[in-house]
Amino acid sequence: MEWKAHELNTGFEWQPTRGPYRRITQQQAESYNERGFFLFEDAFDADTVAEIVAEIDPFEAQAEAFLRTREDGKLFISRADEITFAPLLVSRSERLRAFCSGEVFRDLVHDLVGPDVRLYWDQSVYKKPGTRDPFPWHQDNGYTYLEPQQYLTCWVALTDTDESNGCPWVLPKIHHRGTLEHRMSDLGWVCADDPPGAVPLPVRAGSIAVFSSLTPHATGPNTSDSIRKSYIVQFAPDGAAIITRDEGGSLVETPAADAGHQFEILQGGRSPDAATLGNAT
Repeated sequence: MEWKAHELNTGFEWQPTRGPYRRITQQQAESYNERGFFLFEDAFDADTVAEIVAEIDPFEAQAEAFLRTREDGKLFISRADEITFAPLLVSRSERLRAFCSGEVFRDLVHDLVGPDVRLYWDQSVYKKPGTRDPFPWHQDNGYTYLEPQQYLTCWVALTDTDESNGCPWVLPKIHHRGTLEHRMSDLGWVCADDPPGAVPLPVRAGSIAVFSSLTPHATGPNTSDSIRKSYIVQFAPDGAAIITRDEGGSLVETPAADAGHQFEILQGGRSPDAATLGNAT
């Protein structure tokens, strides 16, 4: 299959993660470097998952209700009674803000991103029963182009998910190419159609599908009788910038440091509070 690079992707070189590691194993690190993903099982217990679901459900209900007020039931990639995206929840929930800056994610970003890291994006994604359309193949950096291109996506399963209800599928090793050219479809941005070598990634509730922002992934239909619930949390190096073009075609860099949701997770390898206390002593 022929892969074309995104117009802004020039001279990309994958930066492998190296130990020592706080949370992941050497095998997981090798999978991330070589294949672009790994499964981090049982990251959160059932009580934590239940708390997060209870926190997210009302926001998702608001998103669904809004979609139903629209004539076509759609807003960008959200579709009423099919798939809903509720973004930037940390800006509205202290519980989710604490979750995203907790020890599990601090350790993961230390191991996979670096010593100075910010939350980049968070959103719930609920895929409803009977949703027949897959969510198309894309890279996360194909939606909004970030530099450096290489950042971290954590796909947290809030319900058990497999091929029957829309688990993630991933394409190994393509992340080494950097950001690919994408085109817009009715379902979202697309970088590939039915590519060979795709791997399903079933994820139990409380586990995380961990992959690079450059790993092409998709999710299948939900043929079950229950909602598939997930929470997507992304982290980028401090100093990362969103690259866009203005009306004249010139490149514009916007720091990914919005105080409302792109807050610090690690500063010098420690939580910001601990780093501040250390500097004061």
